[in-house]
Amino acid sequence: MALSVVDLYKNVLPKTNCGDCGYPTCLAFASIVVSEKLPLKNCPHIAPDLLAGYQAELDEQYAAGKWLKRDMAQDALDWARQRASSMALADLPGRIGGRLIERNGKQTVELPYFTGKIVIQKEGIRTGEGQPLNRWEQVFVYNHMAQGGSAEPTGSWKALEQIPNTISKIKSMKDQVETLLIRRFAGRMDELAEAARSLGGIRVTDTAQSADAAFLFKPLPKIPIMLLFWDEDREEGFEARAKLLFDETITEHLDIESILFLSERLRQLLCSEDG
Repeated sequence: MALSVVDLYKNVLPKTNCGDCGYPTCLAFASIVVSEKLPLKNCPHIAPDLLAGYQAELDEQYAAGKWLKRDMAQDALDWARQRASSMALADLPGRIGGRLIERNGKQTVELPYFTGKIVIQKEGIRTGEGQPLNRWEQVFVYNHMAQGGSAEPTGSWKALEQIPNTISKIKSMKDQVETLLIRRFAGRMDELAEAARSLGGIRVTDTAQSADAAFLFKPLPKIPIMLLFWDEDREEGFEARAKLLFDETITEHLDIESILFLSERLRQLLCSEDG
């Protein structure tokens, strides 16, 4: 029978909340032991014979995956990789762009990605310099491969809320992308322009719905993104606003979750944050 947080708290831990383990309470410590594999020995007040027996039980429990905290990024990556597993690399350039080459003796798709390149092989996806993409980047690239679309962008733009089945993601777009862009660049339009330029963004303000600034990005060959930004005007009482727009063909190339992941990655890169 698996050990629960309550089992550890009641039967193993001293219940003194001394904090010697680095956590404020014994219950908090037990929760991390069960869900995140924190070693039980981090509590210095457990008798050695008791410690050995219960740690062995916990190890069996971890191996079975019981009550472990789920790694959402890994789950998403495993699912996306499985979706794309049947895709023939040779077919990808005709659908999503890039070119088919041989690299280190292996069939490879070389795909433009912002101002650089990524390389796609059966074994995985890396940057052109051989570094791994972060897991969320791999998720949206694998889903792009698996989605099956081949349409070229039309130049007709839509906000996320204008795309079907995105209601549950609108708040996430606001909280995880637009609000953070506003926080970083309100009153700093020159810095926004420089950050956009470093990612290959082209300024298209003259055609962009009266925004103070608009930048067209091409993170992937068939997936353009436009950023509209209205700067704050404290004298007039106007707050800054930011909005991402997507080509109307976006759902042929990405599922809804991946649209959000790509948007978050664009925000991270503009704000010079690690992924």
